[in-house]
Amino acid sequence: MKVKKEEKDEKGKRKSAHHQEKHEHRHRKKSNSPSEETVKERHSKLNGKHHRSSANHCGSGSLGNVLQESRISSSGKVKADSANSASDADSMDVDTKEGIEKSLMSLDGNNNLAAMTPWHEESGNGEVKKETPEETSKHKRKSKHNNDGHSHKKEKKRDKGDELQTSREKNNRSSKTSKSSTGDKRHKTSAKVKRSENSPMSETAIKEEKDELPNFDLISGCGQVKSDAEMTKEKHSPGKAAEKEPTARTTKEKKRGQEKKRKSNSLEHDEAKKNKVKKEEDEYEDKKEESEKKAKQAEEEADKWKWWEEGKHAENGQKWRSLEHKGPLFPPEYEPLPSSVSFLYNGTPVILRPATEEVATFYAKMLDHEFTTKEVFQNNFFTDWKEVMTETERQLISDLSQCDFSNIHKYFVEKTEEKRNMTKEEKQVLKEEANKLTEEYGYCLLDGHREKIGNFRVEPPGLFRGRGEHPKMGKLKKRVQPEDVIINCSKDVKIPEPPPGHRWKKVQHDNTVTWLASWVENIHGHIKYIMLNPSSKLKGEKDWQKYETARKLKLSVDSIRSEYQSAWTSCEMKQRQYGVALYFIDKLALRAGNEKDDDTADTVGCCSLRVEHINLHRHLDSLDYVVEFDFLGKDSIRYYNKVPVEKQVYKNLKLFMNSKNPDDDLFDRISTTYLNKKLNEAMPGLTAKVFRTFNASTTLQEQLNQLTTDDMTLPEKILAYNRANRAVAILCNHQRAAPKTFEKSMQLLQEKIKKKQEEVEKAKKELKQAKKEHKQLPSEVSKKLVQKMEKTVKRLLEQLKKLQLLETDRNENKVIALGTSKLNYLDPRISVAWCKKNNVPVEKIYNKTQRAKFAWAIDMADENFQF
Repeated sequence: MKVKKEEKDEKGKRKSAHHQEKHEHRHRKKSNSPSEETVKERHSKLNGKHHRSSANHCGSGSLGNVLQESRISSSGKVKADSANSASDADSMDVDTKEGIEKSLMSLDGNNNLAAMTPWHEESGNGEVKKETPEETSKHKRKSKHNNDGHSHKKEKKRDKGDELQTSREKNNRSSKTSKSSTGDKRHKTSAKVKRSENSPMSETAIKEEKDELPNFDLISGCGQVKSDAEMTKEKHSPGKAAEKEPTARTTKEKKRGQEKKRKSNSLEHDEAKKNKVKKEEDEYEDKKEESEKKAKQAEEEADKWKWWEEGKHAENGQKWRSLEHKGPLFPPEYEPLPSSVSFLYNGTPVILRPATEEVATFYAKMLDHEFTTKEVFQNNFFTDWKEVMTETERQLISDLSQCDFSNIHKYFVEKTEEKRNMTKEEKQVLKEEANKLTEEYGYCLLDGHREKIGNFRVEPPGLFRGRGEHPKMGKLKKRVQPEDVIINCSKDVKIPEPPPGHRWKKVQHDNTVTWLASWVENIHGHIKYIMLNPSSKLKGEKDWQKYETARKLKLSVDSIRSEYQSAWTSCEMKQRQYGVALYFIDKLALRAGNEKDDDTADTVGCCSLRVEHINLHRHLDSLDYVVEFDFLGKDSIRYYNKVPVEKQVYKNLKLFMNSKNPDDDLFDRISTTYLNKKLNEAMPGLTAKVFRTFNASTTLQEQLNQLTTDDMTLPEKILAYNRANRAVAILCNHQRAAPKTFEKSMQLLQEKIKKKQEEVEKAKKELKQAKKEHKQLPSEVSKKLVQKMEKTVKRLLEQLKKLQLLETDRNENKVIALGTSKLNYLDPRISVAWCKKNNVPVEKIYNKTQRAKFAWAIDMADENFQF
């Protein structure tokens, strides 16, 4: 009720305003209306001056068409503003067209035109047809009839707009009220249109009506013109009508769509905001972790024990003053297999006791390895396994070929896969547990300083593999118990506690040795030790002493070489063999070789060479006195080499081989012990291994001096270093089998090189084009573009060269092991000095573990160091 009352008040106000405006309009018309003669004069001038111009410019689109477009456009505007019902739109369309037609044909006093340019029509043959006087008179009467009513069309639209707004507000309150009020409005709107038909136009209404007309030039007549067919098509087109006459329903749907889109955008914005926050948090965590890592490293560097600055201990063989540790960490006890996993013998499940089952699992885990296909491995395993079995089990299991380990193998493969597929959190838990064990057992206190232990875990039981064709492969490595272990520590510290229910074999306090615990393994009967990490003081001191001894050899090597060369012509066969053997160790960097048992791999060194291992050639490949070596060295690595030797050496070898069988020793009068004794007499501390270290380090120094130049790039310098290292590895016969992934990795690298070459070619073409454009039209922008492209080409060429150098390096070192010589035979001070002299980061030569091992050399050596 309140809404209806407000609506009535509003309508009353608008009605009063309308009457007042109507009164003012009549007053102005009387005072301002020009004479009829003046209007006719203006009209005749307009017709006379511009009639031909209008026809020429507009062609078939005559001024009549312009007025028709004006009528349709105005009608469309009225319909769009009052689109509550189809009946309202139809009635408004007719009234508005007639009103616009009249007002344009005969404008009121505001425009001072009594008549307009005569109507023209286009005939069928394209000619312009002029209206007859009767048609002109008819248009004038029609215009006069509608002129009075046209003045209130704009007011009528405003009224309808207000009523439409009221209807929309009611719509939001209730759908029923909306429908009811809409029906009332339609009725009232129709009445209002009829009442206002005969009302004169106000000045404001006329001005607004003129603003809504199409923009066209009355003088030239060249406005936006539409044909009758186009207007008829537009009027009756349902699509256009729907676009021009949006209903309340479509407006509501539009609002809903906008609201839905707004919500969707809001959700996307929130999601993007969350992702951004998460990314920032991750970046913050990464930076924090990196910062903590750097802080920890800095703290470790600050706490690092620079033992090399303290001087040496007394020369009585004392290695340490105090030593405290927790003892070795033993592997966990065996956990029996689940009942669902069974061992099969002759197709029948067999239940084994835990000790027997444990050994069976060792073999089952290796089913996919080539070792289990070797007869020696199988025989050794089955022999040792039967010793673990009970009498009943031995009687039942008598043939390895009838044993089926496939279920056990499958179980462990699944366990491995489960471990591999662990979540990040689960892996983190395992890592933290391992770190706790390392913190507890992996460090000791040596002379009050915390030092890292190398191998604090006791090796778990399993099957021995060996290297090459080892005769003991497949034998059972037994579980080490605390009762097998000897502990070494200080007297005044707490003795490590053994696992519950066990005791140590022995506890001793020997400060002349560097090991913390020891035991005897059952395969070879060798002693196994728990030692300090290579980065520790004891290991570093040993390395430093080794390389210093090798450097001292440089002062005595000439006299030692003269001595062994004179031995070639000695009257004593033993001296001749000593001279030739030391010649091979010096020239070829051969290992001295030790006496070996029959149950070990058939590997030999210089002193243990047999007649079958060498062949003599008086002439070979244009060389004289050539010795051909072919034997298995350490780790069953084949040594094959053809070397020209001195004439006297060649004669002595023929003498040594005379009347001997192929499996007889070549140097049957000497041993490694005798060789080292003779060397120690020549220089204190000198052994055959020192000779090997001396030759390796000397070769590295010479190669680096030859291969390095000042104008090299960083990748070129690294390649030069690797080539020098490679020369040493070849000298020491440090070979390896090509990695299994070598071909795949090389293929990927070649693809990268090809892609980079394409990028280089593309960049060069773009640079060429940029230079051409700059030459044709020089500017600051084009100049900067050329400079930018030049930098891009240069950068890409450097990247390409780096990849190509990497390819060369990998190919050259396919079967060469660089690490062995780098860590064991090359004085690290040579590499450190070379890095400092040539501005190469030490990290490019040594990784983190290696830098820790050679911390003393990195700190000690300057760029002027020479071996």
